Amino acid sequence: MNPSGKRCAGMRGVLGAAAVAACLSAMCVGAWAQTAAPAPAPMLSAKRDRDSGIYRIGETVGWSITRAPQAPAHGYRYVIKQNALKVIASGELHFAANVARIEVKGARPEMLYVEIAMPNKGEPPMLLGAAVAPERLRPSVPEPADFDRFWQSKLQLLAAVPAEPVLTTAPSGKAGVEYATIVMRTLDGAHIHGQIARPVGAGRHPALLILQYAGGPYPLQRQWVTDRAAEGWLALNVEPHDVLPDQPQAYYDALPTELKNYQTIGREDRNHSYFLRMYLSDYRAIEYLATRPDWDGHTLVVMGTSMGGQQSLCTAALNPRITAVIVNEPSGADSNGEAHGRLTGYPNWPATNARALRTAPYFDTVNCAARIHAPTLVAMGFTDTTAPPAGIWTAFNRISAPKEAVPMVDSPHNNFATAEQQRPYTERSQQWLAALRAGAGPPLQAPIPSH
Repeated sequence: MNPSGKRCAGMRGVLGAAAVAACLSAMCVGAWAQTAAPAPAPMLSAKRDRDSGIYRIGETVGWSITRAPQAPAHGYRYVIKQNALKVIASGELHFAANVARIEVKGARPEMLYVEIAMPNKGEPPMLLGAAVAPERLRPSVPEPADFDRFWQSKLQLLAAVPAEPVLTTAPSGKAGVEYATIVMRTLDGAHIHGQIARPVGAGRHPALLILQYAGGPYPLQRQWVTDRAAEGWLALNVEPHDVLPDQPQAYYDALPTELKNYQTIGREDRNHSYFLRMYLSDYRAIEYLATRPDWDGHTLVVMGTSMGGQQSLCTAALNPRITAVIVNEPSGADSNGEAHGRLTGYPNWPATNARALRTAPYFDTVNCAARIHAPTLVAMGFTDTTAPPAGIWTAFNRISAPKEAVPMVDSPHNNFATAEQQRPYTERSQQWLAALRAGAGPPLQAPIPSH
């Protein structure tokens, strides 16, 4: 992820209009302007042969590409990559009556990624994606034999440290909503920082833990919890870092450089991985919600986008109190994939570092997913290279609980996507949240067939 992508990733897809407003802050205005500025008329438009973008092995995957009347007639080169890494076809588009074809046969369970370069220098490429038997994608490497023992030992260490939550109330800025910042203790003298909001007055409420996308560190925006509280949730949002959640941007800018590259910290040692404390902090946040007398005792949802989705899947694996999981383009999947022909994306554990590849599976959503027992909604963008869909499908396939995939056939990673590209997730996540808030089960939809 680039810096602006890290900071703005997750806003639009997870938290709706309030997050859009937050993204207009100084830290995100550049990235948001890139997304929101009026775009010139495209040179090309594409029509998929199949609306779902999902095919069976042996079928021909194809697109019809139409050239705009004002666009150059020649110079469009394309590559097709298997799992966004290995080039399996390339060529130049040849138009007849302003229409050209791209076709490839789906040979195995895979994601296909197409990039069409434009003749005009500086013009961004067109991206296309498709899935071939994605329900059959499997992990690149076996999970560690001691995965469960490792995490059980860490949870025992966490249990020996009292949480000692301290809340500091502040104006919510929203009628009918109470708000506070919160700090709790965790391992090694570190702290968990966050914010919490709930409807005013007595009562018990469904609980929602919102986990954060990568980057920064950066401040938490108050409306991320107050908007949810206004809907009826007891909403908790925690920082992925041991930093204060509500400071001026200058505070975050002055943090050590090492902290801004946190994904490299401890990546060769499972006992010192930065994601160890992050996941344990998320676990403690769930435990805290479950102790509150204003929790309804029934509904406990975790959600997030990108690294927030990564945290959500692994928190649900570690904490059986969670009753539903909602994630958009979760990162951290199939971390050894690049050494086996699949682009892996964030946190970008290097495929050439053997020690990092031995450490990464302990924090990999593919291995966490196999331990999730709560109903789970998972969205994947077919042209996403930040959290590539091959890994997300692989994690999704390992979930044994009731689950629903939300393919976003035209979407890159959410911070680079349009609202329309992200609409499948936005709509389904809101439908899930509404049903869960009302005390009903998730409104699961049938899988999209590959034919």
